[in-house]
Amino acid sequence: MPNIPNDPIMLMSYLNTQLRDNYASLEELCKSMCLEQAEITAKLEAVGFVYKPERNQFV
Repeated sequence: MPNIPNDPIMLMSYLNTQLRDNYASLEELCKSMCLEQAEITAKLEAVGFVYKPERNQFV
């Protein structure tokens, strides 16, 4: 697993930047970075962020 932020707020910011700059979807990002999409979404949902595919970001 790549070195990604552990703090949920920092993780959300990091992922949104990656999604904006490098990836067309969360699925593509997770496959490319060898991340478990369910783990990422659960961690961010636990602090109130949900992935919006139409915006390609967590809000």
